[in-house]
Amino acid sequence: MPKNIHHLAIIMDGNRRWAHSHGFEVLKGHHQGADTLEAISRAAIDQKVDWLTVFAFSSENWQRPAAEVKGLMSLMKRFILTRSKELIDNNIRLRTIGRRDRFSDDLQVAIDDVEKSSAMNTGLNLTVALDYGGCQDLTAAAAQIACEVESGLLKASQVNDDLLKSRLSTRVLPPVDLLIRTGGEQRISNFLLWDLSYAELHFSDRYWPEFTAQDLAMAISDYTKRERRFGGDSGEIHQLHMVKSDLA
Repeated sequence: MPKNIHHLAIIMDGNRRWAHSHGFEVLKGHHQGADTLEAISRAAIDQKVDWLTVFAFSSENWQRPAAEVKGLMSLMKRFILTRSKELIDNNIRLRTIGRRDRFSDDLQVAIDDVEKSSAMNTGLNLTVALDYGGCQDLTAAAAQIACEVESGLLKASQVNDDLLKSRLSTRVLPPVDLLIRTGGEQRISNFLLWDLSYAELHFSDRYWPEFTAQDLAMAISDYTKRERRFGGDSGEIHQLHMVKSDLA
């Protein structure tokens, strides 16, 4: 029976449906979702979570209406420039994963600045997935390894799980222990495909803007009652997984 969560991942789903259900504009849902992220980050600290990774903007989200995408870009920049200070003051280290080249120059600078400003923090590791897709990440890693083999920097015999992980944008992240998805949907939507390989899954019917610290506590309580076997049936496999997590 697991005692605590080393790495918690969340698919923050339901902002748009929450807004529609309350008669608000879509962007109101995203703004409310940003408030929830702050609150859940603090709750994760209270729950002794070491790593929290959230899905904020997927590679596929560019297909949404142009006005919504523009509003999301503005919200991201505003969040980084204003709200991130409180998170940093709470000893949270902030990172992003995913592509950055499709963001505006000023947003890229803001992301770089907040990562540098929080680099020495030793508390919760908060990673935000922006313009991220699990399939795309794996494809890019495989392409990089193929180029290295082709150029003679690597031998094919050197390619293993650890090498592939080292080429992913999630290279610094430990394996996910628990994935929570809000909004009532029950799928992983191209999120952290490598790192979710043995994660426990928890699906909440609550939209992300209404997800609370109490909901998080319930999900974690449910997790602690599960038996994680990682494909086997002995505690040794769980101990091996924890050793790999500690080395990440």
